[in-house]
Amino acid sequence: MRNTATLIAAGVLAAGLAACQPASVPSAQTQGPGQPAGTHHFGNIPFEPCSLTSLDGGQSTEANCGTLQVAEDPAKPEGRTIDLNIAWLAPANAGGTEDPVFFLAGGPGQAATQHAASVTRMLGAVGKQRDIILVDQRGTGQSNPLDCRGADGAPLPLDVMSEPSEEEAIAYTRQCVLGLEGRADPRFYTTSDAVRDLDAVRAALGVEKINLVGVSYGTRVAQQYAATYPQHTRSVVLDGVAPNELVVGGEFATTLEEALRLQSAQCRQIDACAERYPIDMREQLRTVMQTLRAAPVEVDYRDSRTNLPRRDTITADAVSSLAFLFSYLPQTASLLPLTIDEATRGRYAPLMSLVQMSAEQMQGQMSRGMQWSVVCSEDASRYVADPDAAATIMGAELSEAFFAPCAQWPHGEAPEGFHKPFTSEVPVLLLSGELDPVTPPRYGEQVVANLPNGRHLVLKGQGHNVSAIGCMPKLLGQFVETADAKGLDASCLDNLSYVPPFVNFNGWSS
Repeated sequence: MRNTATLIAAGVLAAGLAACQPASVPSAQTQGPGQPAGTHHFGNIPFEPCSLTSLDGGQSTEANCGTLQVAEDPAKPEGRTIDLNIAWLAPANAGGTEDPVFFLAGGPGQAATQHAASVTRMLGAVGKQRDIILVDQRGTGQSNPLDCRGADGAPLPLDVMSEPSEEEAIAYTRQCVLGLEGRADPRFYTTSDAVRDLDAVRAALGVEKINLVGVSYGTRVAQQYAATYPQHTRSVVLDGVAPNELVVGGEFATTLEEALRLQSAQCRQIDACAERYPIDMREQLRTVMQTLRAAPVEVDYRDSRTNLPRRDTITADAVSSLAFLFSYLPQTASLLPLTIDEATRGRYAPLMSLVQMSAEQMQGQMSRGMQWSVVCSEDASRYVADPDAAATIMGAELSEAFFAPCAQWPHGEAPEGFHKPFTSEVPVLLLSGELDPVTPPRYGEQVVANLPNGRHLVLKGQGHNVSAIGCMPKLLGQFVETADAKGLDASCLDNLSYVPPFVNFNGWSS
């Protein structure tokens, strides 16, 4: 298995019972993180004050935390159960409303509660009036995570800087399966299972309707919930849209190629960038990868965190992984032309430092087992090789490697109709970044075509997941308040611009 797939699989698609409280009573009137320590109830679920530490940095987020027990196998309610980990962010203003917002994390494999800091930024305006609910999807976070462990219960190490052989990758997957014996059945950790869990949480909270905010893979969950439970869905936000018809993992090579083409074209429009990089970045990237495929290079460089000297081997697949991951955000994408150009001149230290930083940041970001349960159940069997992928920087092998664990991983099947286009009368706001390398704007256009009350906004010069960019938090607040996507005045987004590439290590060009 190529190292490219190892890194990308780690970073795909950047969240108890007591007396019932009547749904007609706004949930936040007498309950919230600002209260003295003690148990507070939201519907049938008891919550305790807690602090959420985010993987994406920032200060701890004060919240209320609780759990809801559900059956692992819905056909066997008397069998093994899962405690869904839930966090409740109460409104900043007293009162609140009767229809909370559920945030749905990406991946597949991210835990919603581990991204609370990002949620409070992107939903800051929403959270002034509404309760925000974070549910760790089953198999992630603290909801019976499908993390890979050895027979002794210790985490199975995976060196994302290396290039495991196919045999080593198969062995790793088998060890991960064995480590789940007695604690989880991977067949019941699909999107459909997660949708059923979300509605169980809704019912236990005692609310009739909810608003859904899904990012990346979370947009698949949101569409499936709204299609399954339209009577309980008030509004939907889809940020980084993944159509139901999409084979997740099947188009990564071609969507990245398009994003890099757009980045290079933008460079041509900036005099300083065009002068500094007369050769298209994609051609330079191919040159670097050809050189490294012929002979990986031992590199002396500085650790990105400690600044201590290190020595590692840089490979072609590590470089392509970096290009993919750094293309998610325009700020990191702006570093690519400079570091790739340096590498073409035999100076690999800057590139190696970024590869090392990315690899370490990806560790622990995803539940690998949950990701396999989803893609193996819902995507792998529909994958058909794209003949155009062979000519891309990532190559046709990427998708094959992405789905390779499915031969070893126990998985279920998507229900009939799962992959039908999402059609709904519910108000839906769709968001895309113009330069998104994984869920490009054409995906949003594909989905909004079937939504009479939908509207698609494309943010100029932006990458993957754009809810926190510019005035978007304000627009999200207005949309959730009014449930009217077409009535939004989105002219404030016209102020967005491209992030210029670095022309040297002192900063961006002007």
